[in-house]
Amino acid sequence: MASPQSADSSSANLDFEAVEVPEVGESVAILMCSYNGERFLSEQLASIERQDHTNWRLFVSDDGSTDSTLSLLKDFQARMGGEKVTLLSGPQTGFASNFMSLTCRDDISADFFAWSDQDDIWGTDKLSAALTWLHEVPADVPALYASRTTLVNEEGVMVGITPLYSRAFGFPNALVQNIAAGNTMVFNRAARELLRSNAHLSIVAHDWWAYLLVTAAGGTFYFDEFPHLFYRQHEANSIGANTGLKSTIVRIQKLFQGRLGRWIDQNISNLEAVEFLLTEQNREVLQRFKIARTRKLPDRLFGIWRSGVYRQTLMGNVGLLVAVIFKGV
Repeated sequence: MASPQSADSSSANLDFEAVEVPEVGESVAILMCSYNGERFLSEQLASIERQDHTNWRLFVSDDGSTDSTLSLLKDFQARMGGEKVTLLSGPQTGFASNFMSLTCRDDISADFFAWSDQDDIWGTDKLSAALTWLHEVPADVPALYASRTTLVNEEGVMVGITPLYSRAFGFPNALVQNIAAGNTMVFNRAARELLRSNAHLSIVAHDWWAYLLVTAAGGTFYFDEFPHLFYRQHEANSIGANTGLKSTIVRIQKLFQGRLGRWIDQNISNLEAVEFLLTEQNREVLQRFKIARTRKLPDRLFGIWRSGVYRQTLMGNVGLLVAVIFKGV
């Protein structure tokens, strides 16, 4: 792991020029969102620089940082060159909005796209591992790659690994569970065009929306069982890894508080806005799920079961059952 680089902590102004990525074979646009990330940003930038797939360009959308984040980014841009690193201004309406606005920009073009957080550490094969699978998918088929991650603490010491799932991935799972972290996701142009189909939707999380939309539209999703990223866990995480007893307790609390139900409401509303993109089979799944959620017990239980939705683990499905009973879903 690289040591943090020293940098001037003075404020820096952003360049807001529209810069297109050259149409070069197997180019990757790395889409990073930043906000007050001075503490860990240097390590992340260094790990991007060390990628064994070198045909990448980094686009950073900063959401109004007030620390030395902009100075660190400016230093990196000056060293790598303006053709390699582009700095942009974010909408300052939350991380999901920042990622989606960056993803949907007309002035960014590439063969593949990779989301990046500001505080992780990428393995040198982070991009190449994803591209190995993506190359197997026809270019006109929306394809989304994600992977497990190695969890590290604030000092970069390994503290765990995210789960290895055994059930199939697909739309019925995505309706009730976000299984992959956006910092692992790499996708092709066809998947990006899906995300651009209605860029102004208010989404819960960019990674959950990508999993939902790509699978809903009949695209291909792959979950790599080998981690290629060190996922930093710290108090400032927008969303951390869903592992361990503490995380399980938090998820149960959210079920009883109705937060998951509200998130699902928002996802369904967004899916309805792009229902023309869904396959016929997935439109039926969505319709059954929507109707079942409005019914009383035991019809609600039967309807949810009939819709085919599921979570990846036994405990997850037990939690889903409890949520259905208490109308937390």
